[in-house]
Amino acid sequence: MWGVLPVKNFANAKTRLAPALSPDERRALFRLMVEDVLAALCASSLAGVLVLTNEPKAIALARRYGARVEGEPENLGQSEAVARAMGILEAEGVTAALQLPGDIPGVTPAEIDTLVRAHTAAAAPRAMTIVQAHDFRGSNALAVSPPSLIPFHFGHDSFQPHLAEARAIGVEPRILTGLPGIALDIDTAEDLAKLLARQDVSTRATAWAREHGLGERLAARPA
Repeated sequence: MWGVLPVKNFANAKTRLAPALSPDERRALFRLMVEDVLAALCASSLAGVLVLTNEPKAIALARRYGARVEGEPENLGQSEAVARAMGILEAEGVTAALQLPGDIPGVTPAEIDTLVRAHTAAAAPRAMTIVQAHDFRGSNALAVSPPSLIPFHFGHDSFQPHLAEARAIGVEPRILTGLPGIALDIDTAEDLAKLLARQDVSTRATAWAREHGLGERLAARPA
C-alpha cells in the first residue's frame, strides 16, 4: 500500500484560523503540520509515499524525507488532487492506497500501521477503510483498493458521501475508531486548542505553537 498526501499552497492554507493567527503564523503552523504528517507516513510500513503539490516548500520537505513528488497541472482542490494521485498509482500497478490530509499533526506511524493492517486484513480486491474526523463529518483517512475505487468528495461533510459511494458499488466500508491522532484535523481555533490541550501529543507543530504561546492566546479568546 502507498500513502498519498496532497498539499495545497502554504500561502492560502488554514484561512479558518484567521481569527486567531496571523497569515505568517498560519503558514508556519501548516508547514509544520505537513511535516508531522509526512514524517509519520515515511516512518510507517507503507511501501511508498506520494506527495502531490506545487508548493516549493512542500516539495523540499518531501524530498528530504525520501517521498515521491508529483506536481499538479494547477492548484487542484483536495478531491481532484487525490483522484489524480490515485490514478497515477493505479496506472503503475499499485493495488491499494491510503490518503491522509496535511492537517492532522497528531498522527503517528503506529496509527497508520493499524489502519494498513485493518485494510489489508480484508484480503479483498475491492475494499475501503475510513477514519472519520473528530466532528463526525469529514474523512480524515481513506484507504482504498484499488486506488481509484470511488469518486472522492473531500470537504467538511465528506464522510457520508464516501460511505455512499462505496455502498453504491457493493463495497461495505470498514470504519475504524480509536485513532485520535488521525481523527483530529486542525481547521479552527477550537481544533488547535484541543490539540494543544493533549499533553500526550508532542510534534513539530505543537512544539512551535506552545513556544509561541498559542495555547494561552487561545484560552484568553472570548467564547
